[in-house]
Amino acid sequence: MSKAKEMIKGSDISVEERLRYLYKLQKIDSKIDEIHILKGELPMEVRDLEDEVTGLKTRVAKYDDEIKELETTIANKKVAQKESEALIKKYQKQQNNVKNNREFEALSKEMEMQKLEIQLDDKRIREANAQIDFKKTSIAECEKTIKAREKELKQKKADLDNIVEETEAEEKALLKKSKEAESKIEDRLLHAYHKIRTNYKNGMGLVTVQRGSCGGCFNAIPPQQQMEIRQHKKIILCEHCGRILVDEVLGN
Repeated sequence: MSKAKEMIKGSDISVEERLRYLYKLQKIDSKIDEIHILKGELPMEVRDLEDEVTGLKTRVAKYDDEIKELETTIANKKVAQKESEALIKKYQKQQNNVKNNREFEALSKEMEMQKLEIQLDDKRIREANAQIDFKKTSIAECEKTIKAREKELKQKKADLDNIVEETEAEEKALLKKSKEAESKIEDRLLHAYHKIRTNYKNGMGLVTVQRGSCGGCFNAIPPQQQMEIRQHKKIILCEHCGRILVDEVLGN
């Protein structure tokens, strides 16, 4: 018995007909793959750029909200400073009417506390202003990047739209033919074909025998196995790469 893997399915359709439909499906899928290659990385690049622009705009909105919070903090600290200044003036007046040193010292301590609060508020205001400056700089950088990315996105979308417009009708027709061909193939064989296709970048799950070698991996196929492939009585996989093997006559 050959070392090659064999797949014999039970069906009313002959093995030769199954292989013929599968060969036809591979040709259709290869044409669809060519269209996808023509589009290249554009769909992914467009999605990535859209995600990046959305992320940058979200970051800008977040910075705007944080700046508003910082500005509110600054305003509150300035109000607190005015309140502290008012208290200091109040305590200074009260010192003029104290009856003993203990009351004078107590008022002095209160005044010192308010002065410290003013100094602390000054520090917090400076820190908040520094953060605002940093966030405004970050916003400017983000907006610059957004502008560049949106320009790039517009161009890539235009390129993709042109390709889609040129290939849309053909791809739809091919997808329809692909579904029709799939409907002629039993589920287990179809699943095996698609699984094999995903293993290779060129999407070739079925290949022809060319000059006694596998059309996928180019390894030599034993003469006995070549004869079995030409007989169309078994579904045979290449023992090296696992692709389904057929002869070129089958596609004619």
